[in-house]
Amino acid sequence: MFGIKKETIEITVGIEGMTCGHCSARAEKALNTLPGVKAKVFLEDKKAVLRSKTDIGDDEIRKCIEEAGYSVTEIKRV
Repeated sequence: MFGIKKETIEITVGIEGMTCGHCSARAEKALNTLPGVKAKVFLEDKKAVLRSKTDIGDDEIRKCIEEAGYSVTEIKRV
């Protein structure tokens, strides 16, 4: 449609178990495999910020992080 801009959803995910740059890169790579997601992981804050045009389910996010070898401590939508 003309002139209508779809909103971007921002999701903050707390991640436990990351100890180095390799860990954060692995988590970021895993999150970026989710459809339509652009993710950035911050090792110092032990969190990831996901941006997407469509909502991603908490279970899908949690599964993605757990398969990468880490645990989710919280998921917040902004």
